[in-house]
Amino acid sequence: MNATARSPAPPARVAARRDRSRFWSVLCAALFAPAAVAAGVLTLASERASRCLTYGEQCAPGLPAWLFTWGLGLGAVACLIALAAPVPRVRQAALATQVLAECAALMEILSHA
Repeated sequence: MNATARSPAPPARVAARRDRSRFWSVLCAALFAPAAVAAGVLTLASERASRCLTYGEQCAPGLPAWLFTWGLGLGAVACLIALAAPVPRVRQAALATQVLAECAALMEILSHA
């Protein structure tokens, strides 16, 4: 027998955390539309917005509309990247970008209240 032969090492137990960024990305994208509707209802329920809608008084411009457009577009692109990227770190960064972009779009809706 060969005295220098080594026995095979046991497989290393990797405590790899399961990456759920794809699930959360799809969930955040699916919940964006109901959140936008809820933000719109909350906006219309405010006294200033309802007075503006009814009488044309106290109308304030709010945040610029391009913020909503860019937030929605960036959120959609980040969602696609989170779904397609093979590297977990990229998916997690895309998920964070998606959530922040969607929050910016929702804040634009709420700024009219």
